[in-house]
Amino acid sequence: MAASRYTVSDVMTHTAVAIGRDASYKEIVELMHAWKVSAVPVLEGEGRVVGVVSEADLLPKEGFREGGPAPPGGTEEAAKADAVLAEELMSSPAVTVHADATLAEAARIMARRRVKRLPVVNRLGMLEGVVSRSDLLKVFLRPDEELAEEIRSAVLAGPPVPGQVDVEVLDGVVTLRGPLPDRSLTPLLVRAVRAVEGVVDVRVESA
Repeated sequence: MAASRYTVSDVMTHTAVAIGRDASYKEIVELMHAWKVSAVPVLEGEGRVVGVVSEADLLPKEGFREGGPAPPGGTEEAAKADAVLAEELMSSPAVTVHADATLAEAARIMARRRVKRLPVVNRLGMLEGVVSRSDLLKVFLRPDEELAEEIRSAVLAGPPVPGQVDVEVLDGVVTLRGPLPDRSLTPLLVRAVRAVEGVVDVRVESA
């Protein structure tokens, strides 16, 4: 009773825009605008990720221009308001994820660290791509028929679930109908179906 798992490599953008430490403030803004991204990884050497510059790192310069309240001296915000290069602007070390991480793991990292995009790196810290919040939501575009087939073949095939359990999927919401030999199996079954990537919710209608 196990469904297949999608990983970050299944949904990430493999061609990622990145910058070097010496990229200027204006170059970074222009790059973000051209590629329509909210953050870019900063690389050094052969492509090792050493930091990330996001819109949040760039905004202090606008927020504290002449006429606005000056940031307290010595604070990180003050430093970024005065920064002109990527190495001065970037948040370091970068919050990253590996390509073999599950989508749930990537989502938890984004939520915990309050970031919208994660550089995807290999074991040496070299950039392989970028995964965004919108990338993680791609699994919810899976057709209902595809979800139903995976549930039948990966979750409901064989014991302890009897073959007479019927599956219906509508807009990602799964309804299971039919008798279960043991009602204690219901929570386990619901958990397994919910683990199928793209399932929005699970409902059980027992006979």
